[in-house]
Order: sequence, then structure tokens, then C-alpha cells
Amino acid sequence: MKGWTHMKEYEALKIENLYNLDETIAKELFKGMTYPWEVLPKIGSFIEKLGQSLPADEYDKVSENVWIAKDAKVFESAYIAGPAIIGHKAEVRHCAFIRGNAIVGEGAVVGNSTELKNVVLFNKVQVPHYNYVGDSILGYKAHMGAGSITSNVKSDKTLVDVVVLGERIHTGLKKFGAMLGDNVEIGCNTVMNPGTVIGRMSNVYPTSMVRGFVPEKHIYKKQGEVVFKEGMTD
Repeated sequence: MKGWTHMKEYEALKIENLYNLDETIAKELFKGMTYPWEVLPKIGSFIEKLGQSLPADEYDKVSENVWIAKDAKVFESAYIAGPAIIGHKAEVRHCAFIRGNAIVGEGAVVGNSTELKNVVLFNKVQVPHYNYVGDSILGYKAHMGAGSITSNVKSDKTLVDVVVLGERIHTGLKKFGAMLGDNVEIGCNTVMNPGTVIGRMSNVYPTSMVRGFVPEKHIYKKQGEVVFKEGMTD
């Protein structure tokens, strides 16, 4: 993170610098917003409205406010509460638990015993093994390794801030897990603390405890050791 300034990092937190909005059915949800966490309180109502407009020849409305693409694969043991949309060619595997307010993008994988709540998963996201993803946005092709989770509520139940170079951005949210940019890779058994934001194409080592902001194209090895990826342009 050497050479980064507050101004540069605040810019990096903006929606357009984290996500390719062409890779989600929820593009309109982000319209008029600056930072991605601003959409979290709006996900449920957005799904209810969008679901009504989905073509009946492509999506089945299987229960109240739950729409599943006809070419998606949902295992019988999975549980899906509305509002929820499961996109084309997505997989929702054995014993997945979708608690509502969830968009699962095209070609995304929600795996065995994974739990989702108030989330947007962009296209081709993978949360395939024992993950908890709550009050979070996962960008295109983001991947969470087995057992990695988002912690979405602080232990003292106070409002969540995003910490950037020691300064705090107040979100006004009590529940806020993680914002993962496009092509982020999270190692197995990692815990992302409330208010974590990870920039595009960054990696997090397994068993890490992450908080605050990790810039794009960096590797998070441990707290205080975040290095730029060699061979990538800044």
C-alpha cells in the first residue's frame, strides 16, 4: 500500500472501481449510489420489483418472491426464502441456506451448507463450501475458499465504519459484511470483519483475519503485511 493517499483510496472504494456492473442482473440497484454498501438496505425491495419483470419463459416463480432460472440447478435439500433470484446456469447445492434478500448471478455456485443473507453475488461468483455471506456484495468471479466467512455485526453492536489508513468512513449500518471486488480470491477459513472492502484482483491468504480496506491487485498476507502483486501494473 506504499504511496497510496486517502484520496486515491476513497476513489478505490467507489462502485465503478470495484465492480463491472454489466456482470449482474442488479445493475439498476447501484444506479445513483457512490459506495457499494449503500445498496444493502435496498436489496429486498429491488428483488421484489425486478422479479415481477422477469420473463416467464426463462424464470419460474417457485414461491412468494422467489424466482429461479429454468436452467439453474437447485438441489432438493437447498432452502431458498424470498425475496431471491437465482440466475441462469447457477448452482445451489446440497443444504445451502438462502435466507432471503439474495441475488445469485449467472453461473454462480452456492455450495454445500453455504448460507446467504442480504447479498448480491455477481455472475460466476463461487461460495462453494461452508461459507457464510451476509450483508455483502461479491463481484464478478469472486471466490471464497472453504470455510471463509463474512462477519456482518460487530460484537458491541455499534454501527460499522470502513477504516482507511486509520480514518473512518461512517456507513450508518449496523449490519455490513464485506465488499469484494471483481476477481477477488479469499483463502480458506478466512474471517472478514465487518466493514471489509477488498479491491479488484486481490488475494487473501488462508486463515486470515481481515478488516478495513485492501487495495486492488494486492496480496493480504496478514495484518500489516499487504503487498502489491508482482507483474501487475498499478
